[in-house]
Amino acid sequence: MAQGIKRLGMPIAALLAAALIGLIAISWMIDQNAVRLSVERQIRAVTGLDLKVDGDVRVSVFPGSSITLRQVGLKGAGSRGGGIVDEPLTVDELTANLRLLPLLMRRYEIADVTLERPRINVKRTADGRSNWAPIIETLARTIKPGIDSPVSFSEILIKDGVLTYQNDARNIDETIDGIDLSLAWPSISRSFAATGQFDWRGERIDGSLSIADFIAALSGDRSGIKVRVASAPLKFAFDGAIANRTSLLMEGTLSADSPSLRNALRWTGQPAPGTGGLGRFSLKARTNVVGESIALTNVNLELDGNTAEGVITYSNNDRQTVQATLAADALDFTPYIDTVRLLASGARDWNRQLFDLRGLSATDLDMRLSAAKVTIGPSKLGRTALGANLRNGTLALSIGEAQIYGGILKGSFGIARADSDADVKAQFQFTDVDLASCASELFGVSRLTGRGNLNFALEATGASPFALAQSLDGTATLTGRDGAIGGLNVEQLLRRLERRPLSGAGNFRTGSTPFNALNIAIRFRDGVATAEDAQLEGATTRIMLTGTASVPSREYDLKGVASLVVASDAPPAFQLPFVVQGPWDDPLIFPDSDSLIRRSPASAPLLDSLKDRKTRDAVKSVIDRFTGGGKKPAAEPVAQPQATIPQPVLPPPVPPVVPAAAPVPADTPVPAAETTPSGAPAPASDMPANLPPPTAAESHPDKAD
Repeated sequence: MAQGIKRLGMPIAALLAAALIGLIAISWMIDQNAVRLSVERQIRAVTGLDLKVDGDVRVSVFPGSSITLRQVGLKGAGSRGGGIVDEPLTVDELTANLRLLPLLMRRYEIADVTLERPRINVKRTADGRSNWAPIIETLARTIKPGIDSPVSFSEILIKDGVLTYQNDARNIDETIDGIDLSLAWPSISRSFAATGQFDWRGERIDGSLSIADFIAALSGDRSGIKVRVASAPLKFAFDGAIANRTSLLMEGTLSADSPSLRNALRWTGQPAPGTGGLGRFSLKARTNVVGESIALTNVNLELDGNTAEGVITYSNNDRQTVQATLAADALDFTPYIDTVRLLASGARDWNRQLFDLRGLSATDLDMRLSAAKVTIGPSKLGRTALGANLRNGTLALSIGEAQIYGGILKGSFGIARADSDADVKAQFQFTDVDLASCASELFGVSRLTGRGNLNFALEATGASPFALAQSLDGTATLTGRDGAIGGLNVEQLLRRLERRPLSGAGNFRTGSTPFNALNIAIRFRDGVATAEDAQLEGATTRIMLTGTASVPSREYDLKGVASLVVASDAPPAFQLPFVVQGPWDDPLIFPDSDSLIRRSPASAPLLDSLKDRKTRDAVKSVIDRFTGGGKKPAAEPVAQPQATIPQPVLPPPVPPVVPAAAPVPADTPVPAAETTPSGAPAPASDMPANLPPPTAAESHPDKAD
């Protein structure tokens, strides 16, 4: 058995050796110039293009039969473009694999062609001419697929190619490199296909292209087309038809998908507006392309979890313009406003970071949007119709009507770019809204209830929120009814102070102050808000405010009067002036101590008897400490020797006033003051001057003043 195999193997080995020797001999006998001319004729018969070979030629028979041409270009390419001298195509190495059996019979038939490191240059001048236009015309005139086609090969491979595209009219200059494609050239059928990968702007892209009638497509006639592009930032697909007689025409189904629309826009070189939102994105629509215009119908759009349907049009004639009409069941705009920081992070000051207004100048926008439910941060809106218009760097948002806070909202908001500044204008009308939710969500005020109307018209100019606050101008009005201000019972406080003016405020930061009507009118000028009309009318109380508030520093400087009323046409039974000062977040409210002292039967004669200004101020300071009406005292200075401390001269104690007795006249003689052994007047036993102010727990509401 072994001897039989050995006997059979020896002839086979001899045959293979003879074949190898024959192939080597054939490679020596092959006329390289004849092979080159044959390959050039076949390529010219397939494409109609003449090759120009500037490098050497190498023919190989073993291990594979092929011919390699170096430094290949197209003859006459410099004059094909009508004056455009850029070479449309150059190839470092063109390798044509040859069929073996015809080669043994000295016939050179190409099996497939490989282009190593081709450089494809596509250029369009400002007048619309392209250096590839005559080449495409030649291909359309030459390619004749069918049974009688002279094409002996149908596959072309491109390895490590580079494509450059330059459009002078659009100021576009792009480069695609790392091109690895397999082209199915029309031979028997009229179809054309290309599949492979390439690099663009740092991303590896898988792509495929299929044209049903390649000859018709080259001639500008209608042909079916399928395009697939897949990359990390974006996936894109189109299935339809194409024609290009006088201008580009396309119709079909378009779909696009991206995990982040913001990253996809940045990758394609388009500026993304703002810094929030524009995440998960998908689009599917019926598409019609005419020249530079794209019309999308039957649109199904998803962005950041929002889904809408409608129509979208895009044009890029002189300027990029987008028009859209969309409808949705529910929309959430929270991702787009979360990054708008009016206040500095972790502080009570306005944000001083400059605005980025570059997104206002990129594209013109005209959008109409309607939704059954809209969410903007903590605010929930019902059925809403709004419009957005962006043109020449000016953005205008308009709300035709929106259901919000149990009422209706109408208004507009505009931003215009003026150099590096933003010119902002806002006009809104809230009609018959719930004041509790409106004030809480818009201004962070959680102690107002009732229903009412809020109108404001404001404008400002600046490069940051702080600059806008400094230049704020406009008006704001608030009218409320049948509500209350929580956290303070003004009526109870006034009645207590009416009976015992110096009893102290006590703990009245509970309960609420109801009102029948609330009217506030504010005028803004250069960042200062002036209360032109601010009053609260209740069944038993009335509060009026005047003064200003600084918007840049976020501080109050207000004065007011709180009154007890018996009847609307009767004079107030008791009035208490007060002052509101300090930051918006935590203001301080001081009652007017002079009025309380004057009203007290015990302290009024005492204060009048103190003619000395220093002594009078010292007594008034002590009373302020008891009533809580004065400002918090400054830190006590370091103790000095007793001899240096001035001893105030206090009047004798005033006997308590019996409630039933008549008030003591101001001119009633005062008993002589008792003196201590040192000669100084003895302090009153019921109000020691050196005692600390009483705490809330030590107040005795039932004790006479």
